[in-house]
Amino acid sequence: VFFGDDFTVYLVDDTPKSILEAYASPDADYWKEAVRSEMDSIIANGTWELTERPCGCKPVECKWVFKKKLRPDGTIEKYKGYTQKECDDFFDTYSPVARLTTIRVLLSLAASHGLLVHQMDVKTTFLNGELEEEIYMDQPDGFVVEGQKGKVCKFFMFLYGLKQAPKQWHEKFDRTLTSAGFTVNEAD
Repeated sequence: VFFGDDFTVYLVDDTPKSILEAYASPDADYWKEAVRSEMDSIIANGTWELTERPCGCKPVECKWVFKKKLRPDGTIEKYKGYTQKECDDFFDTYSPVARLTTIRVLLSLAASHGLLVHQMDVKTTFLNGELEEEIYMDQPDGFVVEGQKGKVCKFFMFLYGLKQAPKQWHEKFDRTLTSAGFTVNEAD
């Protein structure tokens, strides 16, 4: 699209880079709600426990990541705040994907048999993966427990940003479904 010489376009990224920025922004109430929701999920799932830092242990760093989830029309659907390990593999992903033809076949079968199709999103997916090693993390900014500043979080389950999380979750999901009698689609 050509706007002409008398138009200036500004791209504004108002996504906070830290918990302090989030809490000082005009959307602070929404960010606080997102952070509280994330911490409630982490605590309810027993993701970690506070423990003394083991000798020689270098815990992974923790960083709050803030995102606005948008609807197709560009309006804000919800605010998301989650903790993430910060390291070189920050953008690594593992994402098993079904082929488009498989999805078309499933939708065709559902339509021809008058079945309803439901799509779901698991809010705390990675919290369902199982750890195979000991991982420790610094306490998240804004949630350092009073009187226990020197303690670290010992993980029992994965958290976003740990590079093993997506693969471990997928393996557990696969084992759960196959043990319930489902079979793996060899085409995907």
